[in-house]
Amino acid sequence: MKLLSILKHLLLGGLLPIAAAGTAFAQTAANFPDRIVRIVVPFGAGTTTDQAARFIAQRITEQTKQTVIVDNKAGANGFIGVQYMLSQPADGYTILIGTNTTHAANSALFKKLPYDPVADFIPLTGVIVGGVVLTVSPNMPVKNVPELIALLKKSPGKYTFGSGNSSSRGGGEVFKDLAGVDILHVPYKALPMAITDLMGGQIDMVFGDAPAVMPHVRAGKLKALGVSTRTRMPGYEDIPTVAEQGVPNYEVTGWLAAFAPKGTPADVADKLSKMIADIMRTPEAEKFFGANAWKPIPSTGTELAAFQKVELEKWQRLVKNAGIQPE
Repeated sequence: MKLLSILKHLLLGGLLPIAAAGTAFAQTAANFPDRIVRIVVPFGAGTTTDQAARFIAQRITEQTKQTVIVDNKAGANGFIGVQYMLSQPADGYTILIGTNTTHAANSALFKKLPYDPVADFIPLTGVIVGGVVLTVSPNMPVKNVPELIALLKKSPGKYTFGSGNSSSRGGGEVFKDLAGVDILHVPYKALPMAITDLMGGQIDMVFGDAPAVMPHVRAGKLKALGVSTRTRMPGYEDIPTVAEQGVPNYEVTGWLAAFAPKGTPADVADKLSKMIADIMRTPEAEKFFGANAWKPIPSTGTELAAFQKVELEKWQRLVKNAGIQPE
């Protein structure tokens, strides 16, 4: 009897702390967020990723009354921002706005990544999807895609295109392949840097996100020759697609999605997923992103995981077909 009493005492002593811990965890998840939330952007200020993060951050703050900080950690094709986010506690208070660059293309463009785009993350929700705009320097003596192709074929390897993310890189590589032209690729740390050099005449063209390039096009500092989507972009119907200008099957899209680090409590991740997806379902989101030819793509985490799997396979094919040697 004495032994039984001792065992009972030890068992109860062990269970009580577990129950208390479970209660405390439940309260934490129910009250999430109860302090500052950080959204990491693995690209520079002014990029589409940055704009999307700030849109989401403001709405989360309005809903929860908690401060949400957008933290730009640009560089190395998104490596810096991703690694920073993964170095933080997996508690839901630091999340990432990832892209087709960080979570699909990098796995094909590099022999080895400092992170696993699938295993290291919990997918939360899709954010937006859109195309790129083929823009050239005002000094380029062309008015449309057929004229550009003719010029490029006259001088193989003479002209350059700059990129600052996988959409801009992919836009150029697919164009080279399908149009049968030789253009020199010039990589940049971020897309705005490539656009600056394009306006300055240091490079000849950029396949850039509409929000990043179109203000300069409208100001007369750049020329837009075509869009990469299958149909003309909403709001930019005056710009024909590259495909309809003699490059059949040309289509390149980019996307953004929200991710939490692996190990984030499931109920916290679920709450973040629903919160961000609901924000992206609002008419306000449709209007804000639609003005720049981007479409909100809210989803569940499971749906995002399935979408990412398809994108990973697509980029492997794209890189192989374009003859790109992984770095």
